[in-house]
Amino acid sequence: MQNLTTMFKQFIRDEEGVTAIEYGLIAALIAVVIIAAVKLVGSELDKTFDKIGSELQTANG
Repeated sequence: MQNLTTMFKQFIRDEEGVTAIEYGLIAALIAVVIIAAVKLVGSELDKTFDKIGSELQTANG
């Protein structure tokens, strides 16, 4: 029983797992920001190309 208690105390004091979880959360947050930025830029870029295309059709028409 003493060995189990000692192992549990070591597990509680061990901070390597906490650090790994923090890095994982930071990576997930960065991924969400990148996805949002790509979606925003992608939709704006699509609108820009649509406008250019319609202006070219009007100029050639």
